[in-house]
Parts: sequence; structure tokens; C-alpha cells
Amino acid sequence: MSAKFPESKGLDLPKVAENILKYWQEHDIFEKSVTSREGQEPYVFFEGPPSANGLPGVHHVLARAIKDIFPRYKTMKGFQVKRKAGWDTHGLPIELGVEKELGITKEDIGKTISVEDYNNACRKAVMRYTDVWNDLTQKMGYWVDMEDPYITYEPKYMETVWWLLKEIYNKKLIYKGYTIQPYSPKAGTGLSSHELNQPGTYQDVTDTTVVAQFKANADTLPDFLQDEGDIYFLAWTTTPWTLPSNTALTVGPKIEYVLVETYNQYTFEPMNVVLAKNLVNNQFSGKFFEVMSKPELLDYKHGDKKIPFHVVKSFSGKDLVGITYEQLLPYALPNDHAENAFRVISGDFVTVDDGTGIVHTAPTFGADDALVAKQASPEIPPLLVKDEDGNLVPLVDLQGRFRKEVQDEIYGFAGEYVKSEYLSESELTSELKKQQESLESIISNLKSYMSVDERLALKLKNENKAFKVEKYKHSYPNCWRTDKPILYYPLDSWFIKVTDVKERMVELNKTINWKPESTGTGRFGNWLANANDWNLSRSRYWGIPLPIWRTEDGKEEICIGSVEELKHEMQKSVETAFMPSDIYADFEIGNNSEENYAKIDLHKNIVDAIILVSPSGKKMYREADLIDVWFDSGSMPYAQWHYPFQNKEKVEKIWRKADFIAEGVDQTRGWFYTLHAIATMIFDDVAYKNVVSNGLVLDKNGQKMSKRLGNAVDPFTTLDTYGADATRWYMISNTNPWDNLKFDLEGIEEVKRKFFGTLYNTYSFFTLYTNLDGFAYAEDDIPLNERPEIDRWILSELHTLIQKVDDYYADYEPTKAARAISDFTQDYLSNWYVRLSRRRFWKGDYQADKISAYQTLYTCMVTIAKLGAPIAPFFMDKLYLDLNSVTKKEDFESVHLAEFPKFDSAFVNKSLERKMENAQIISSLVLSLRAKEKIKVRQPLQKIMIPFDNDTQKEEILAVADLIKSEVNVKAIEVLEDEAGILVKQIKPNFKVLGPRFGADMKAVAQAVNNFGAKEIKIIEQNGSLEVQINGKSIILERGDVEITSQDIEGWLVASSGRLTVALDVTLTEALRKEGIARELVNRIQNLRKDSGFELTDRISVKFKTDEHIINAIDSNLEYIKTETLTDSLEVLEQLDEGIEIAFDEVNTKLFIEKI
Repeated sequence: MSAKFPESKGLDLPKVAENILKYWQEHDIFEKSVTSREGQEPYVFFEGPPSANGLPGVHHVLARAIKDIFPRYKTMKGFQVKRKAGWDTHGLPIELGVEKELGITKEDIGKTISVEDYNNACRKAVMRYTDVWNDLTQKMGYWVDMEDPYITYEPKYMETVWWLLKEIYNKKLIYKGYTIQPYSPKAGTGLSSHELNQPGTYQDVTDTTVVAQFKANADTLPDFLQDEGDIYFLAWTTTPWTLPSNTALTVGPKIEYVLVETYNQYTFEPMNVVLAKNLVNNQFSGKFFEVMSKPELLDYKHGDKKIPFHVVKSFSGKDLVGITYEQLLPYALPNDHAENAFRVISGDFVTVDDGTGIVHTAPTFGADDALVAKQASPEIPPLLVKDEDGNLVPLVDLQGRFRKEVQDEIYGFAGEYVKSEYLSESELTSELKKQQESLESIISNLKSYMSVDERLALKLKNENKAFKVEKYKHSYPNCWRTDKPILYYPLDSWFIKVTDVKERMVELNKTINWKPESTGTGRFGNWLANANDWNLSRSRYWGIPLPIWRTEDGKEEICIGSVEELKHEMQKSVETAFMPSDIYADFEIGNNSEENYAKIDLHKNIVDAIILVSPSGKKMYREADLIDVWFDSGSMPYAQWHYPFQNKEKVEKIWRKADFIAEGVDQTRGWFYTLHAIATMIFDDVAYKNVVSNGLVLDKNGQKMSKRLGNAVDPFTTLDTYGADATRWYMISNTNPWDNLKFDLEGIEEVKRKFFGTLYNTYSFFTLYTNLDGFAYAEDDIPLNERPEIDRWILSELHTLIQKVDDYYADYEPTKAARAISDFTQDYLSNWYVRLSRRRFWKGDYQADKISAYQTLYTCMVTIAKLGAPIAPFFMDKLYLDLNSVTKKEDFESVHLAEFPKFDSAFVNKSLERKMENAQIISSLVLSLRAKEKIKVRQPLQKIMIPFDNDTQKEEILAVADLIKSEVNVKAIEVLEDEAGILVKQIKPNFKVLGPRFGADMKAVAQAVNNFGAKEIKIIEQNGSLEVQINGKSIILERGDVEITSQDIEGWLVASSGRLTVALDVTLTEALRKEGIARELVNRIQNLRKDSGFELTDRISVKFKTDEHIINAIDSNLEYIKTETLTDSLEVLEQLDEGIEIAFDEVNTKLFIEKI
């Protein structure tokens, strides 16, 4: 007895995944997929490291499915694909989580908890959910080496990062600068520009804005403004908290400004204001109205609903430069050169898009402000004051609170957060009570907390220093990790001079294959073109320390690039007694073992204790900052291999740049960017050749998923319910990876039913008959030219599919690959080939025709298993293993160790594919017409007529005529030279189009169209245009110039698709009705055979209860009924007590069968 193909009861994808995963683990299949390709061409993949201090979401399933597909595909194509897992272990997410758990803030570190204890807590927390991530990785079938991952906090990894930094430092691309940077008070650190551009950082907020009035010093006004009374400059700001730090007003030198007489809308005092001419209507809207003379202006009385304004004169911005003004909020003066402050200066960045055309300038809180202040002559000083230690500091501290200088007896301010978002609920309640007391004289019965901005606005209104106060909705950046507003703040930071290599980065980016291309040329390309210097510094504790040591005067410094170099420099310090001993004394230089590196720690709590000696003999202390965590992950191509200390040759020849990477589109400002920047600076080359930038996973309504909204999907529940294969196939086939996916569980269910269900049913059908016949593919392949046409057709389509799918995978188009495989499986293999070949499997002896059908179907299924394996790794492996378990045609332990199918043009027959496509289209049209008339397929019809365009089409239709007749259950097919026999067509002018096109010739053109017959209609339909002579000239009529309608011939229905049209005779003769009843009876007998558990080969006897509608039908079709149902005897009885009731159409009878 030959072996049988495995059979299963029902499709259980989660169980399939569970069993195959166990099989992989027991047989080391992943490891073998790498080792079996030893010596073959490498294909390099980089894993973007996740952080294991948070739980994975369903979007990680999509991201990891995309990352898994192409290494699997390339392995099957013969490449060796090593892929290391990795963990991103440093940075703000970990630190903030630990602080929350410990109930501390950044300010407590080093006070209530040591840096060492804090870092140890971070080290423990960062790997908290490693097991959960590993579980997801395994359950979803993502193959990546989790046994030997790179971990960014390990000394070897950190040493490589130091080496990279030193290389960049040696290229003079690292510098220290005191500049205005995005700063997160809640995180206590500066941010880089790419962090500031992470998704969701910019949020719409409604802030209190002020158009402040700055009173000009009369003695500095130019002659044309003398004798005009008190003059105020109007400047608009969305950040009133910066007004106490104002030290200049900036105007556009070429902008036209005006002097306007009016009244203050809060104090009703007369005033003269200066603003840009183009913005007068913006500021003087609402309750203001323009008058043309001073007397009209003087008619205004307090209490009038409308306030007049009068434009007095205009002048250029350059004429205002040098005017000084009274300090708006005189809480403190600049520590240095206060005499140069509070002056109008010139700046090219000033626009008249909004505001007043005069920019409130606070050099301590704006990058443009700082630059224009520095360029002024004399230089405008920033408003810095001395703190308790004598250091010059801004009026806002690093926690985002006003310093003691900004003290107001009524309004408060000192010690308060400048952004109310920094306050907790309890703090808001406490502050409200204080405000109710301090503001009681101004606001009685205050109900809610007033922000710093609101109170500053109130103060300015009451002091006649505010022209307008209103709420304004705009976009403002939040910290990407704390979700609290950032401030632009002066920081002493280390930078990487990316601007020096920006052009090269842009040039190299053009060599990268981006999917989609628009992300590379648009989002990423634009980001590179506008890149700023990279703020490398982070004033945190858990991360890779900046390896720069400096003397206290900042004149001497050294950048350390290895542990060996650090030990060498430490030895000098020991010799000069700056350090008592080498803290890495046990570390052996040149010993790259894990045991040796386990002896050292390069984190802040250790290296900050290291004092080095400068060339002049001075002490050098490490710069206190850590580096941006994005530099950690951007270093992984080299640090994962401990380059250049180990694997130097392999990294430089093979592993330095990836053939493929994939992450979310947000990484254009993150990992994609840092990889590219570091590779450009160090190697003058790209870090990756191909990149798939995947979109977001949204809920089914297109909303972002979140726990708060309750629309987040648990990935583990999804995998346990539907299985990894259906989940992955749905995600990949539903939409292109780079488009946003509207995730719908019903979509997974549909994929499971339609694709996997169809493939499972096809395999079950195959095993049902092959196990009966003992087929094991022991026979030689039946030659292609000896196989039936339908076998040759499906094999042709199969090889066309192989070529398509291979090309799609190679071009990083997995969605096209998945859809092509699905379409082939459902439309060609199951709905066409298997259905039309069904009789071949269960009829007749075990001869060439049946063997050909078995071999063909086997080949199709095993090929689908290989083509689909990269996307659905578990199910396709089971299908492959089940098929190969009997035939032993291949020696591979897994489909993932097998070779990708090879396209063979010898199998492709395009003419045959066209013929079968015609058959499918014609059948589909006829079936649609049957459905329209509610005529079942079992009811035979007499005839269809099909017009043809040319002899080739005629021959191709006739070649599949028998197949079409069988498929749609008609007796005859007639082909016609034109449609006249089945359609009456009419044509008329489309006057809406003809008029504009032909003008005076329209009537003549319309007359010509009305005279067209069938010949002209056919030409214009086929060619899309027709040349005609009108008034002695040739014109081209296009399809849109006319309207063509058609009418069916009575008794016939007509349908079209593309160039094919069919007409179906829907007239039912008595003979046809009888045959239809006979076919319905056959169907009921077959169903009852199945329900009774009869074997396929069992012979039966059949009894019907008499019914006037079935007697003649049975008499006319007796042999057909008996042959189709393996019936030896059939009786129609007046009385039948046994059996089941049958009712359809007008038939009402009873059926009983029994096995003979």
C-alpha cells in the first residue's frame, strides 16, 4: 500500500502555525536556511531595533511581515541571508518610564538616587518585555536571529559608536555651540531636528496671542515721525511668555509701513501706531472702521460701538532702524550691554503674511531672533541674568519656569511654568487658589486657572500695552516622548556639522531604490535638502556618553574612539596622579571575548569619574552630555559586528550596507536618516540600497489606533484567532506596504475563507482522489504536448505567474505578488481548472489522462506553496511538506529551504491563454445574464451568439466552444461577423461636445452623424475615432463626440466586456425544461449520496415519489441520470414512505437512495 497524502478535518490556521513552528524549532529550519547557503552570494538585511520596554502592537506585525518577506524570498533564490535581531536600549522612553516607576524627576538623579542605581534600574527596565517581543516574533513567523542580538547598551556596541564619533570628530564635523535649540523641559534635554519632526509632534493648539504696543522713545524718532505725539510699534506674538525677554523689534527693510491714528480698544486712549501697510486690514478689523480725516477721528466718544482709524503716512522699514523704545515688561535688564537693547533692527526674514510686519525679538528663545540680534550693529544683547552661581541664564529655567526676577505682586509669574501643560491636576488646583487671592482686585470670582500667557495679556491690557488679545489656533511642537510642549531654548550643545555633507547626502540618496519612489524624492529628499546641523547632546543619564574630555577653560580636548585609547589616556592620568588607578585595569587589550568586555561599563556613572590629562598638563573632564539615541540605532550596521575591532574585512566587503531595510514612514526623520548621515560621513556611501517605507495601521474607519479610543487591536489575540498566515496575507494583499492600512478583522476572515479556504479545499480535493488511486507521482512526467489542452493551459498560466511573482518580489512589490497568487489560485486553479477537470479525477481508470490531471494539479499546488511561502510561511510549509511527504520529489526539509520556482518559457502558450481567457469572459457574461433572468445554471439553454472582430478571434472562440457550452450549459454557440444579428444600435450627436469643438460646422457634423449606419458605428467603437469629410475638409470624430445606444433583440439578452459581446437565447422549450429538471434531480441525488456517507465508487438504487413534472423528465434523460449518479436502478413510485422531501420550481417529490 503506497503512502497517503495527509488529510485534515477543516482548516485551522492557528493550529497549522503552532505545529509548523514546533517543526521548525525541532529541525533548526531557520538556522539551516542560513547555513545551507554558506558560500553563496550574501544578501544583507538590517533589523531596525525596537525598544523592549514597551509592548508590541498590531502595526509591528505589518512591519515585521514586510521585513520577513524579502529575506525568505532571497534565501529561496539562493542567497545567504544573515539577519541579527537587535534591541534599542537607551533614550528618553526608558528614562521617563523608570522615573515614573521610582516616583522621581530628573532633578532627583544624583541627589535622592545615585546615577549608578538609576542606570541599573534603566538597564533592568529596558529588557522587561523581551519575552513578549520574542513570542510575537515566533508566532508571526518572523525569522531573525534572536539568540545573538545586538544590544545597544553592551560595551562592544558602545565602543563602535565611540569609534564612529571619533571618525566624524577627526573630519572636523563635530563642534560645540551655544545656540537656540528645541528643548523639552519635562524630559530635561534638548532635541534634534529629526526628533522634532517625528509623527504627531506638531499638534494643533489654541493659544492666547497678543499684539503688544512698544512705546518709541521720542528723542530717537526720525524727522518724519516727529510732532506726531506718542508712537507705538505693534508686534504680534503667539508666545506672550517670551515678552519679558524682548530686547529688539525687527522690521523688513523693504517693507512699506504706515503710521495710523486710532484708539486703544481696551483703555480707549488715543494713540499712534506703526505696522506694515499690507496688514492694516488684518489688525483693524471687527470693531474698527477707517476714516479719511483727523476731524472724523476726533468725533469718537468712549462708548461708541465702532472705533475709527486714520492712516496718516507711509514709509520704508529701513527708515525705522535704530529707533529705540521703552522696555515692555521691565523685570530685568540684559546683564551685558543693556544700552544696546530695546532697538528697532532690520531682518530679511520678516514677512507680511500675518501679524503686523514687526517681529517681537527675544534672542534667548528663538533661533531667527538670536541670529538677527547677533548680526545687528551694535549687537543686540540677549536678556540673560546671573543665577545663584554667577552663571548667565535666561529668564526661564530648565524646568520651564520663570526665574525669581520675573516677580509681579499682582500677576505672579516667578517660579511658575510658562506652559500650563507642564502642571499636574493637583498643581492646577493649587495655583488657582493662589490666583483667586492675588487677582481678586482685578477679577472677582475667578473660576479657572489663568495661564501665564493669559495673565501677561491681562497685565498688558490694563497697562495700555496691548493693542489686541485673542485666541489663535496654530500648530506647535510637542516632545515626541513626553507629549508636552517644547521650548526653544539657549543650550550649550555638541553638534554634528551635517550641513557640510548635505549635498553629498542628497546625491547619494538618488542611488537608493525607495518604495515608494515618492518618499525618497519627496519626504526624505526634501528633509535632506533642508537638513540642519545635528544636535548630538542630550542632558540625560542612561545612554552612550559623549566621548569628549575637555579642560575647564575649553581650550584643550580629546575625543576617545576605543577602550584601548581610553586606557592609554587613563594611564597618563595615573602617572600624573590625576587618577589613583586605571578603573579598567582588568580589561585586556586585544581580547575581544565576551568575558573580557563584561569587565567594563562605558556608561555615564563610570566614565564621568575618569579624569584625563591634556597635552599642557591640565585636567580634562568628560563633557557631561550623552549622545542622541538616534545615533545609537544609526550605528547598528557597524556596531552589531563590533566594527572595526572585529569582523573588519567582512563589514567592509559585505555587511557595511544593506541590500534591504524596511520601517515606518516616520523613520525618514529617524532611523533612515541617521543611517544615511553616518554612512555618508564615515564611508562616503549609502547605508542601504533598497528601502520599503511602510504606512500606518489605522482602524477600519481610518482612525489612528489608541488604547484611549478603545480601537487598538491586540496582535496576540489576532494571531491566535486567525493565524499568522491569514493576518500576514491580509495585511500584504490589502494595500501596498507604503499606504496606510485600514485594519479590519473581517478582512482577515475573508482572506482566510477565500484564499486559504480555496487552497485548502483544492488540496483536500486532490488528496480525496489521489489517496483512492494511490497516486504518488511515481510515473514519469507526461510530456507537455501529450497533456490535454486544459492542463497545458493551467501550466502556461502557472509559468506566467512564476515570472510575475518573481519580478514582483525582486522589485519589492509584495502586494502585487500576493494578489497575483490569490487570483491564480481562486480564478484559474480552483474556479476553472479543478472545476472543469473534476470528472477526470473521479471518472475512468488510472490512465494517462487521470495521471496528467494529478501531475498538473500537484505541480500547481507545490509551486503555489513556494511562491506564497515568503508571505504565508506556516501554511505554505505545511502544504509543501504534505505534498512532498508522499512524492519525495524534493529533498528539502522545508519549503523555506527549497529553491524558488524557475520560469520556463517552453510551458507558456499565449494563444492558449487568450483562448481560455475568452472562455472565462464569455462564460462570466453568460452566467451574469442567467442571474439577471434568474435562470439556474442547471437549466440548459439553447444558444449563445458571439460576434467576432477578426478571423483570429473567431478561431480562438471556436477552439473553446465545447468548454464554454459545458460551463454555461448551452446547446450551441454561433459566431457572427458583426453585432447586427444580436443588437440594434443607434447613434446620435453629442451636442455638448460638438459645439465647443466644431463651432460653425456643428450642424453639418451633426447631420453626418445622424446618417451613420452599422459600419460607421463599428469603426468608431473599435478605433475610438472616425475620419469624415465636412464642407470640403477632413475632420476626426472621436468616441466622445457621439452617443451610441443599443437595444436587445426580443427573446435574447446581451452583455459585453471589452471587445467581447455575447447574446443569450433565454427562450425555454419543453425539452430544455425536462433536461433542467433532470439535472436538478442529479444534484439532489449527489447531495444525498454525500450526506449518507457513501464512497465515491458505491453503486446505488434510486426511488422517487411520483410527480407529474418529473416523470417525463426522467423518461427523457434516464441514462444521463443513472450515469452521473452511479445508479443501477431508478423507480418512480406512487407511494414512498422513506426518503427526504424535495421541492424546487414546480416539482414536489420525495427521494430515497440505498447502496447496492
